[in-house]
Amino acid sequence: MSRPRVLIADDHKLLVEAFVNLLENEVEVVGKVLDGRALLKEAPRLNPDIIVLDISMPKLNGLEAGEQIKQMMPDVKLIFLTMHEDPDLAVEAFRIGASGYLLKSSAASELFQAVQEVSQGRSYVTPQIAQGMLESFAQGSEIRSVSKLTARQREILQLLAEGNTMKEVAATLNIAPRTVAFHKYRMMETLGLKNNTELLRLAIKERIIT
Repeated sequence: MSRPRVLIADDHKLLVEAFVNLLENEVEVVGKVLDGRALLKEAPRLNPDIIVLDISMPKLNGLEAGEQIKQMMPDVKLIFLTMHEDPDLAVEAFRIGASGYLLKSSAASELFQAVQEVSQGRSYVTPQIAQGMLESFAQGSEIRSVSKLTARQREILQLLAEGNTMKEVAATLNIAPRTVAFHKYRMMETLGLKNNTELLRLAIKERIIT
């Protein structure tokens, strides 16, 4: 059986190299990217079987990038990594099509097992968060405020919250600055926010940026 092709997406270079060292004898690591936008560009080109991706990536977070990739490449398997023991975040990851979910604190001991499970068509959830996920499913996990926004608005929200000007956001997304301004004011209206500070607070609360 051929080795699974794995693409790794994380903005911490040392961690990426550690993951490569951990996996390279058993899988084919086809690429490494440092942010969500690079992942959207490289995933279709590299055509991996599995993508190991950080939730808290710059430019485009892992949840947004993963959701877009699953639309483009429905067969690809996603294994999410995060520092946050937040079961609602895990539920959201599986809602968009995750196959695996790990905490970074346990990735060194669990990542290889997760890749094995996922490559054989099963799911893997780190034991530290599995119980919390079940409770979130049972209670109906809290709906994130940003789910009221369009995918484009969530992209703009992250870029603005990271400190980009409207002009810089427009250049990144290849749209007109006035389109960015329109989306910004629409989402502030939708979420009942009054200023940029409230926008930033929301982005942090919803784990769009860390």
